[in-house]
Amino acid sequence: MSRLVVLASTSPFRRELLARLQLPFETVAPETDESALPGEAPASTALRLSEAKARAVARRFPDALIIGSDQVAAQGNDRFGKPGSRQNAIAQLRLMRGKEVVFHTGLCLLNSATNRVQTCCIDTHVGFRDLADAEIESYLDKEDALNCAGSARSEGLGISLLSYLRGDDPNALIGLPLIALCDMLRAEGLRLP
Repeated sequence: MSRLVVLASTSPFRRELLARLQLPFETVAPETDESALPGEAPASTALRLSEAKARAVARRFPDALIIGSDQVAAQGNDRFGKPGSRQNAIAQLRLMRGKEVVFHTGLCLLNSATNRVQTCCIDTHVGFRDLADAEIESYLDKEDALNCAGSARSEGLGISLLSYLRGDDPNALIGLPLIALCDMLRAEGLRLP
């Protein structure tokens, strides 16, 4: 069964992850408001936004399997998004040092032909070392982490900032839970590998 697969994301990290499955796909910007709702739990935000992203492009692709994903990193009442600037990255890493941060990665697969929706949230528990300010500065001098939630790229030098990773899918931390996605795609009739 061949059906168009669409990734509703502009993230280069998600695009690289999806390419690992060796399926042809298109990438489209979902244009959604990524703000959390008042009182919304981090995992709920990630799930809601992953579905919103998929639905945002569904009208343009009436017979496609549309993938939406979103990630919210949280520790207690603090949420850590993409820092966008070095100053924000330094502030995030200082707040996270010596603590466990949970990265909630929401995933949605929308079959736009049938309106069938599959969703899940994969949590990754990340322990940050008790980082010295000099380590934070040195890391940010060497790696561009301004476009990733939590300011640390675990697939790169950011792994040196961590004391542990605990979760069901290492790809979820990078932004797209491939194990769950493979199950969802199979449920829609796609053959993998």
